[in-house]
Amino acid sequence: MGDMSDFRKLMSVRLRDDFILDSPILPASGTFGYGDELIDIVNLDYYGGLITKTITLEEREGNPPERIFETKCGMLNSIGLANIGLKRFLKEKSEFLKNLRIKKIINIAGNTEDEYLRIVEDLDKYNWIDGYEINVSCPNVDKGGIQFGKDCITLSNLISKVRKLTKKLLIVKLSPNVDDIVSIARVCNDNGADAITLINTVYGCAIDIYKKKPVINRVIAGYSGPAIKPIAIANVIRVKSEVNIPIIGVGGIFSSEDAIEFILAGASAIQIGTAHFNNPLIAEEIYNFIVEYCRKNGILNIADLVGAALK
Repeated sequence: MGDMSDFRKLMSVRLRDDFILDSPILPASGTFGYGDELIDIVNLDYYGGLITKTITLEEREGNPPERIFETKCGMLNSIGLANIGLKRFLKEKSEFLKNLRIKKIINIAGNTEDEYLRIVEDLDKYNWIDGYEINVSCPNVDKGGIQFGKDCITLSNLISKVRKLTKKLLIVKLSPNVDDIVSIARVCNDNGADAITLINTVYGCAIDIYKKKPVINRVIAGYSGPAIKPIAIANVIRVKSEVNIPIIGVGGIFSSEDAIEFILAGASAIQIGTAHFNNPLIAEEIYNFIVEYCRKNGILNIADLVGAALK
C-alpha cells in the first residue's frame, strides 16, 4: 500500500457539506473506550473519526454482573452504559482527545430529555468536539436509552431541541427493537439529524442449562456479533430509500467483505463493534481491502459504491 494521503480522495466520506471523514471506518461506541486505552495497539489513522464510549450526566456503575457472555455466534452484553460521567470525562479525557488528528464524536445518553440537553450544552463549548452521536437505542437501562428511540413524538422533541443547541454534526443511533424503524428514521431526518447509525444491538438471552438460570443478571441483554449482520443490512436497506441523510452501518462486521456489503446496501460509512475484541487491528485490514476493491472495480470515490447493489 502507498502513503495513506494517496487514498484520501478515494476513501473520504461526506456526512454533510462541512463534515468530511478521511476514512469510512468508525469505532462503535462502547467497543473502543475513550480511545486512550487502545492508542498503543491500533493506528487511529485508519479511522475517519473516534466515537467515544457513552457519556451520561452523572457517573454510572452500570448493571451488576454477570453482564457479558460470549455465544457461538456473537456476544451478549448488559453493561448498562457504565461510564465516568460528564465532569470526569471533560477533566480526564479532554487533553488526549483534543490532540487527536481525527474527528471526535461524543456518544451521549440521558435518563431524561433535560439530561441530554444539559450534556450537549456543556460539551458544545469545546471546539475540539466535532459532533455527537445521540444514543436512543440502548436496551440495557431502565430509563432513557431505547425509551427515547421507540416513540416518534418523544424522539422528535428530543432531536429538534438538541439541534437548536448545536451546529456540530448530529448523529442519532437507532435500535432495531422497535415496531417501525422507518418511521423513527424519518423523525430523525425531519428534525435536524445529519446522519443515522443503524443498528444497535438486538434483544438476546442465553440460559445455563446446568445452573438452570439465565447467564446475564438482567436476563435479557443486547446481542451483537456476526449473527446480527443480516438484520442490520435489512434495516439499512429499509431506511435508505426513506431518508435524505447518510446512514452509518453497524452490526456484525467481522471482515472486510462485511464492510463492503454494508456500503453496497446503502451505508455511507461503517462502525466496527464486537470485532474489536477479537481483532484490534481490523480497521487497518478493512481500509486496505476497500482501497484494493475500489481500484479493481474502477471506483474513484467510495461514495460511488453507496447503495450500488440496489440501483
